[in-house]
Amino acid sequence: MRTGRPPASDDRRPSREEDSRPRHDDPEIPDEVEAKQLDKVARSELRTLSKDNADWVARHLVMAGRLIEEDPALAHKHALAAGRRAGRIGVVRETVAITAYATEDFALALRELRTYRRLTGRNDQLPLMVDSERGVGRPDRALELGRSVPKAELDVPGQVELAIAMSGARLDLGQPEAALTELQIPQLDPERAFAWSPALFDAYATVLEELGHEDEAEQWWQRSDRATIALEQAAIPEGEDTVEIIEELGDPRADVETDASGGEGSDATAS
Repeated sequence: MRTGRPPASDDRRPSREEDSRPRHDDPEIPDEVEAKQLDKVARSELRTLSKDNADWVARHLVMAGRLIEEDPALAHKHALAAGRRAGRIGVVRETVAITAYATEDFALALRELRTYRRLTGRNDQLPLMVDSERGVGRPDRALELGRSVPKAELDVPGQVELAIAMSGARLDLGQPEAALTELQIPQLDPERAFAWSPALFDAYATVLEELGHEDEAEQWWQRSDRATIALEQAAIPEGEDTVEIIEELGDPRADVETDASGGEGSDATAS
């Protein structure tokens, strides 16, 4: 007669999350990569896993972060490996989505982002969801999705990313005037450079070109170049958010103040 209790055996097959043995198709992790190298906030999300499994997942997430720029396909393999052991962890599904997006698998990115939002209740990846809708050829749904969440729920970088994605959807629909309007947000400030400013300036220049405003577009391309140079050259002192970028007479490279943190910190006046 069955009692409903598992058999008393030391060789009980472990659950997927308990079994941290690598699969044959898991990418290798260099010995020097350690779980503690993962961001503390992300590591805290892994606390529901066993220690061995949490460390194993963390190391794959570290590798995904390291490789996403130079080898997105391999980064995605690391993310998938983590996902096989920790599929109910928000940061893991987020990493799978981001790496899928980097490999232009927009359908998978969208599915993973939906799962991430359902697991966490967060909307911080809304801009990537909007752009993924564009990627699968649904700009109308991208716009609808972008309007479904109040912008105030996003941080400033997220608001900028959303504006760029929404503008792109408008271009997909052949609506360049509306695309320009999407980008006319308070953060479109030619006098200051934040971490997200070059991308915003580039997007604005692109739409201006689409509208045939070549001279004005060129001005924004140049502002993007100057912002990029200023941000690259800025050395942020510890404990400060901004540095002053001083323009030498005749030097066209820098006429913007910078905030390399991308936040809403105080500004410094450019000379």
